[in-house]
Amino acid sequence: MVRVNRDIEPRLLRAFTAVADELHFTRAAARLYVAQQALSRDIRRLERELGAGLFVRTTRQVALTAAGERLLPYARRVLQAQDDLAAAFSGAEHRPLLVDVGAPVSTGSQVLTEARHRLGPETELVARFHSGLAGAAAELLAGRLDVSFGRAHGLDPAVLARLEHRLIRYERIAVVLREDHPPARLEEIPLSALAGETLYAAAGNPTTTEWTDLAAQLFAGRGIAMAEPFPEIEGDEEFIRVVTKRRWSVLASEVFIHLPGTVLRPLTGPVPLSPVSMVWRKGLVHPGLDALHAAAHALATTSGWLHRPPGAWLPSPEAGVMVRDLRTAE
Repeated sequence: MVRVNRDIEPRLLRAFTAVADELHFTRAAARLYVAQQALSRDIRRLERELGAGLFVRTTRQVALTAAGERLLPYARRVLQAQDDLAAAFSGAEHRPLLVDVGAPVSTGSQVLTEARHRLGPETELVARFHSGLAGAAAELLAGRLDVSFGRAHGLDPAVLARLEHRLIRYERIAVVLREDHPPARLEEIPLSALAGETLYAAAGNPTTTEWTDLAAQLFAGRGIAMAEPFPEIEGDEEFIRVVTKRRWSVLASEVFIHLPGTVLRPLTGPVPLSPVSMVWRKGLVHPGLDALHAAAHALATTSGWLHRPPGAWLPSPEAGVMVRDLRTAE
């Protein structure tokens, strides 16, 4: 029997979990900000210390071995305990909390503004503007973000399992149409009126896959096509320029930036909803996070954010999810 080193360095376990998450050495190295050769060296050292191979590597893919599958939950617990220990003695409650709100006009931005009203000057909430939850989730797991907002159940289940989340709002889904588009004269647009239309829904943007997945579910069987994949568009000004130039109709939510020459119209028949959750790193303790929870609860209560109209459409798997108390994580 191989005697396992009881003093395995946490750095080796972080290297292992990064590769296990990405199943790609180059992406894992980029996530950890190390050279790929150094990452491979750490994995080989960990395999020697455990006396077992952890990955099967071919020229085309990387996969966990049975030993790697067995190690993964233990490695996550060890690293989480180390993170908790570091946070307990780092004065983390005094550092700024980094909060991704997606865009200045968003549910997250409203929660952040309300939370700031509840905090003293010694606590700082700093906004970040990632274009989607899929991209923000990677930043959360890497420790470069603390909190984000978006459709949590649109994330990879393995990623979501490493985060905490709570449903805070059902945003009504809408469409952005040119002012001269015939349906634009309606106050609400029936989904059936979009049959034969092509809508932009961020296809091709790897940071917003949760939104593209929602759109694909909504369009299915309704004769609505999705615009071809397009490179990620960064910033409101560039988004407005591209949409205007390409004359796109855009799938959006009721909380959206204004595009000149267009109208924003909610969809109906049935009323489609986009579930928005607050998402944060497991084990995070910070007065700013408490303020965000209180702000989300207050806004949901006073503004009816968790109201679901009868017969409303929700993406899978959220369609079967019952609303829980806002003080409870989903």
